[in-house]
Amino acid sequence: MSLQTRNQKTFRPKKSAPSGSKGAQLHRHITTTLGSGNLREAVRLPLGEDPNEWLAVNTMDFFNQVNLLYGTITEFCTPVSCPTMTAGPSISYKASALMQRSLHRYEYRWADGIKIKKPIEVSAPKYVEYLMEWIECLLDDESIFPQKLGAPFPPCFREVVKTIFKRMFRVYAHIYHSHFQKIVHLKEEAHLNTCFKHFILFSREFQLIGKEELAPLHEFIESILLQH
Repeated sequence: MSLQTRNQKTFRPKKSAPSGSKGAQLHRHITTTLGSGNLREAVRLPLGEDPNEWLAVNTMDFFNQVNLLYGTITEFCTPVSCPTMTAGPSISYKASALMQRSLHRYEYRWADGIKIKKPIEVSAPKYVEYLMEWIECLLDDESIFPQKLGAPFPPCFREVVKTIFKRMFRVYAHIYHSHFQKIVHLKEEAHLNTCFKHFILFSREFQLIGKEELAPLHEFIESILLQH
């Protein structure tokens, strides 16, 4: 059973730009370029477009993608199986000897700076729940992600996007570290790898995630970026 048919619902409701908005137009551009199979071309800012508009519509798309991917493994990612939000070297990386030399485990704690100011240890599913709710609130805040054409983006917009991407990466890192064998069993590793490569290429194109944050999957990232 495939990922698409196995779990049609996302972890949280899918977000979309208002019909007829600039975001909707840019989303159609993303769909078209992704359809060509050229991920490196798909992440580039279209000629003449506002970089913030491009960041905004892609942030929404990647939010939806991570929701869909995590939604396929929620029954396996439980407080019992994943009592903490952990990451580490991807078990999908073929160079197993290198993997065994780098088994350092990473652990993430949650804080949003508002309701939870001091980072707390929570289970992986609770972390993802907190994270997706936090991102959704930001996407719905028109003072940060304006919906009306020509409405200004706040000075902090890029920093907000960088924080969102940094934290979405942690979901990918956890899936690879703790649930990749289940993804393989479902025969969806190629789909996961393509989504992750697109995410990483976009993040690199706009320098959204620091090198230290990517450390849990460093070797794997380098390996997939070598692929054409």
